[in-house]
Amino acid sequence: MKMKVTSIFAFTLLAISIMTFGMTGPAFAANSYIDASSSSGNVGNGDPIIISGTIVDYEDAGHALTYTIVSPDNSIVQIGQVMSGVGSDGTFELSLVGGGPLWKNSGEYTVNFFYGPTKGDAIVDYVGGAGSPAPEPEPEPTPEPEPEPTPEPEPEPTPEPEPEPEPEPTCGPGTELVNGMCQVIKTDEPESSGGGCLIATAAYGTELAPQVQFLREIRDNTVMSTASGASFMTGFNQLYYSFSPTIADWERENPMFQEVVRAFITPMISTLSIMTLAEDGSEVEVLGLGISVIALNLAMYVAAPALIGFKVHKSIKSRK
Repeated sequence: MKMKVTSIFAFTLLAISIMTFGMTGPAFAANSYIDASSSSGNVGNGDPIIISGTIVDYEDAGHALTYTIVSPDNSIVQIGQVMSGVGSDGTFELSLVGGGPLWKNSGEYTVNFFYGPTKGDAIVDYVGGAGSPAPEPEPEPTPEPEPEPTPEPEPEPTPEPEPEPEPEPTCGPGTELVNGMCQVIKTDEPESSGGGCLIATAAYGTELAPQVQFLREIRDNTVMSTASGASFMTGFNQLYYSFSPTIADWERENPMFQEVVRAFITPMISTLSIMTLAEDGSEVEVLGLGISVIALNLAMYVAAPALIGFKVHKSIKSRK
């Protein structure tokens, strides 16, 4: 009974903390806003984009400065975080590259900035894409007089072809060729807006595993589509990448430990399928379903083992 009350109290405290984080913004946002602008002019495919700005009435609240880029048809084409951070006076600078598979139409692209509840935007005039004007045809060059034919040299004897070496296997993204075999590339640096899960990649052997692809889609398409989700991922990454490289190395060195980790994280990956029910960009749905997933994993990995241990301990104690 005591363990049950403790579990309920922990879950209630977690839910109140998450809800409080989402409700503390309005008071700060009332006197603060983000003033940003682009100095890049008209931008084509591959052109650099420089956006500078200032958080007016800036106060260091520990938030990450994130951004989303919205196309003229209101589609999100990119999500990320300003890696240079915010200066002590509230200034910041973001460097991007124009164009990409989602930049389909020319026009004004809006870069929305989020610092906790504080918001602001900047406009980028993109002239690439399918809707850009066709380039003017180049003038045809003036034909030059044909040179007089020269006698062809006698052909040299063709040497016998050497046997071709056997082709090496082609490794996919996230892997490299080592001693004729594809292995996962080791990395100790976290990725802010994209990339794979180090522990899951090492557990399943490749970034191309369906489980790893599923985790990436939930993170990029659902959680990162909201401001609260982007803030949550910033804090989560700081904790996760403090220990995940070490665990990933242990998995690669010990196949039995790799199997244990795979069996341990499989139920958690299954619970994350609940997040697919959330509509992308919906703060309420992403936050509500995220709390449900956290509660389910706490019950599965903490409450259930604790209850089983308590029952076993009570049973052993009663036999004595």
